[in-house]
Amino acid sequence: MTALSHAAGTFEVKITPVAPEPDAPADTPADTHGRMKLAKTFHGDLEGTGVGEMLGIMAGQSGAYVALERVTGVLNGRQGGFSMVHRGVMNAGSQELLITIVPGSGRGDLAGVSGVFHLTIADGEHRYVLDYSLPE
Repeated sequence: MTALSHAAGTFEVKITPVAPEPDAPADTPADTHGRMKLAKTFHGDLEGTGVGEMLGIMAGQSGAYVALERVTGVLNGRQGGFSMVHRGVMNAGSQELLITIVPGSGRGDLAGVSGVFHLTIADGEHRYVLDYSLPE
């Protein structure tokens, strides 16, 4: 059985809106439904970068987003990369968030990695805990 490992640290994220497609419905408000590019820099047990794209929709205090992200760097001394899939739902201010490593996406020393990425934001700082396992 593969042991569960943990990585923790902080990250910065830059979110850049992407212009709507020319055939987007004209009645969709630009500030409620959109596509964004993600650029992250990770610090701590994961040192590296993440790039991806996010689709989101908001309706007042409720909404949802999905994203795909490619992470490259060093995880607890292992060089490589992996992809993550994000699913977030907000309902009147409460949040449900699940970010997991895409099966089979690990490369380099991270081939075969699986796990869950936990995200918290406190006082404007993004923090993560990555619970993961690697084949022995």
